[in-house]
Amino acid sequence: MSDTRVDFSAPAILRKWPSVNNERVSASLGARPYMIIEGTLDECIRKFMSLPKSQHHLYEIHTAPQSDLVSAILSADHVVELARLRDFPGK
Repeated sequence: MSDTRVDFSAPAILRKWPSVNNERVSASLGARPYMIIEGTLDECIRKFMSLPKSQHHLYEIHTAPQSDLVSAILSADHVVELARLRDFPGK
């Protein structure tokens, strides 16, 4: 894994799912996540990490897949792990 690199300058979009009582509205009801910001993966991760932790499950980041570490749609847990990787690249 030490050879694996993540391109944090890759284009990305932070999206938020509509919610009711802090729970996602189901896609089966026609809900779709809407754009919060469009920028780099790094910018989207920074914005995500600045949001209240209690709302992280409502957000996801869309970007181009990169190896096994970055999929096309990044869930909240995955974004938190990438933030750690970004902050500690020597590990």
